[in-house]
Amino acid sequence: MSVSSEDLILRHLSGEIHLSAPRLHFLTGKSLQRLHDGLTVPFDFQFTISAGSKNNVIGQFVERFLVSYDVWEEKFKVVGMGSIHRYGSHLSQTRAESWCLENLYIPAASIPAEKPLWARLEVRSAESKEQATIFTDPGINISTLIGIFSQRPRPQQDHWVLESTPFHLADLKP
Repeated sequence: MSVSSEDLILRHLSGEIHLSAPRLHFLTGKSLQRLHDGLTVPFDFQFTISAGSKNNVIGQFVERFLVSYDVWEEKFKVVGMGSIHRYGSHLSQTRAESWCLENLYIPAASIPAEKPLWARLEVRSAESKEQATIFTDPGINISTLIGIFSQRPRPQQDHWVLESTPFHLADLKP
């Protein structure tokens, strides 16, 4: 699913570029049904910033979040599996979605102030069986996770893409 650019909101905060997407709802459909069936559902996120052209990626943050659902409390739990190693628990559906996005950022120091920029967020649901290839002894295999985004999503895979219109670093508000 592609969403219009006004649905991707960028902020420059504490030396980092953060994003929000209030109308993006990925805990839906088949993924939500799997959660309600008691399964943990992995979601892969890729946040990129390009400079000069959409194809010139200069900043990237890739993360996998594991989402679970407590059927008794009707609340979600989210665990960041990559560089984050944080979790949120007892979350509503909307708050769980927001929590994932709040934990994605790109350092602003690497972003040129004078060039036009584009931001892109891609979210994909993953099968639980795919987890074995992503995890390594010390944590998560980021190279494998990045490789996932170099391939087209499978037809049965839930997938969302949000892209911004061109902007400059100075345009972003805290």
